[in-house]
Amino acid sequence: MTRVKHGVATRRRHKKYLKLAKGQFGGRSKLYRTARESVEKGMAYATRDRRRRKREYRVLWIARITAACKDRGISYSKLMGALKKEKVDINRKMLAELALRDKNAFNKIAELLKK
Repeated sequence: MTRVKHGVATRRRHKKYLKLAKGQFGGRSKLYRTARESVEKGMAYATRDRRRRKREYRVLWIARITAACKDRGISYSKLMGALKKEKVDINRKMLAELALRDKNAFNKIAELLKK
């Protein structure tokens, strides 16, 4: 049997990780082992934080809606309950945008639901 050498495959694998590690500091972008560890850790954080970002945005939208509701003398929970009861299909993201950018539209929604 002839001897099998894996130089090409190894180099390709190493280059893949080193390319992903560009922008890292020091050995993290130059040395294969530390680059691989750094890239894998970074990918794990990226996966975790994609889900976390969705949570953080929801918290932000709720805070904005709550602040706008307080100005109009209605609580957030009452507003959301009234929206559900009246079958108004508008999500928190859009409500937060209205509260922030189009105060007149948010006022109209709040007045309709106060009744």
